[in-house]
Amino acid sequence: MTVTIDIAVDIQYPAWTDVLPDAEARCGRLAATALGAVDLPEGVVELSIVLADDATVQGLNRDWRGKDQPTNVLSFASLDDEDAPLVPGAPLLLGDVILAYETCAAEAKDQGKTLADHFGHLVVHGVLHLLGYDHMDDEEAAEMESLETTLLAALGIADPYGEQ
Repeated sequence: MTVTIDIAVDIQYPAWTDVLPDAEARCGRLAATALGAVDLPEGVVELSIVLADDATVQGLNRDWRGKDQPTNVLSFASLDDEDAPLVPGAPLLLGDVILAYETCAAEAKDQGKTLADHFGHLVVHGVLHLLGYDHMDDEEAAEMESLETTLLAALGIADPYGEQ
């Protein structure tokens, strides 16, 4: 048996495709690269990526994290307990990654990056969160940032944590 990756992309805010006409295909490549960093169980692995606006992300951030402000990317992992049993034959549901257009575009401009590269970083970052990576302390952050940098380099995207 093999691993089949099913990535649902929901483009809720049209500005994404105005700037990145290949946004859906790009999401697939980016997520598949991030998923390739870990050993996935055989079968079907599913996740969704939602390309939204600041208002949508602000509402989710307020409702789920108690922070009434937009942020660049939110990740909602379906599996918080790595020891939870999986139903045989059922897809492995990783969760959802949601990006906020206006915040991402402003950050890219402020950081002197293309939106495409910043978008690439944030999709990889969000998918790694679904896989259990985090940056709550310095050690976790260093591990996650190192992996992000390696994955992004393979995609031709510069180190997002390097000198600007």
